[in-house]
Amino acid sequence: MTAQTLKMEVTEGKVKNIALWVIQIGLAGMFFMAGGSKLAGVEKMVQVYNMIGIGQWFRIVTGLIEVGSAVMLLIPVLSGLGGLLLSATMIGAIITHLFVLGGSPALPIVLLIGSLIVAFGRKDRLFSLLGR
Repeated sequence: MTAQTLKMEVTEGKVKNIALWVIQIGLAGMFFMAGGSKLAGVEKMVQVYNMIGIGQWFRIVTGLIEVGSAVMLLIPVLSGLGGLLLSATMIGAIITHLFVLGGSPALPIVLLIGSLIVAFGRKDRLFSLLGR
């Protein structure tokens, strides 16, 4: 391996890491707000979960997953797991928008894409956490 090749690989790794951190911080902010509003019992969130029809316990669980996963995004060793949990949560949100609530699932789709980017980009951390 030449010095030039090694330098390019290091630079690409740094750029990837910075890009992932930007996405992780943005997602963490979004999910802190979304999950926090669910946990705080903001009236609009209460109404949405009434429309879903499962019960308000589901609002609390969803809020805990969102806030907990947002914290994970900011902890390097847990960032891949946070992305994976949020990906699953956003798949559920998309399905709920399409078949229960109506309206546009655009925001959950964007958040799913961001969460998948983090989960895939931090897969080495995720696999080491899972013992693989």
